[in-house]
Amino acid sequence: MQNIIEQYKSVSEVNVTTWFEVGEVSDFPKNSGACIKYKTKQIAVYNFARKNSWYACQNLCPHKMEMVLSLGMIGDKDGVAKVACPMHKKNFSLKDGSNLAGDDLKIAVYPVKIKDGNVYIGFED
Repeated sequence: MQNIIEQYKSVSEVNVTTWFEVGEVSDFPKNSGACIKYKTKQIAVYNFARKNSWYACQNLCPHKMEMVLSLGMIGDKDGVAKVACPMHKKNFSLKDGSNLAGDDLKIAVYPVKIKDGNVYIGFED
């Protein structure tokens, strides 16, 4: 299990080497998540229409080790976009991946860009 979680590392936009096209904007539900696959990684993608923002993070819950975060509820906590894991309701920041309850479990987050009606996720590999 440890090698599965080790493949997920946050990527900042300045370190992106590959912008991977994951679909058209219309392929993703508003104010909800969807899952895409990049190489061996499952990535949750959120069209947070209420904030006019997009987010991407690992689909793997770091607590239960299940691929479920794309099914989590998204919302806002003190101005921070977040996703709640559907299995245990832990809240993770979609901006930096931190656990908003202060626990040490974090998730990896990835930059998203929209260009010409298409959605791209940034990766370092």
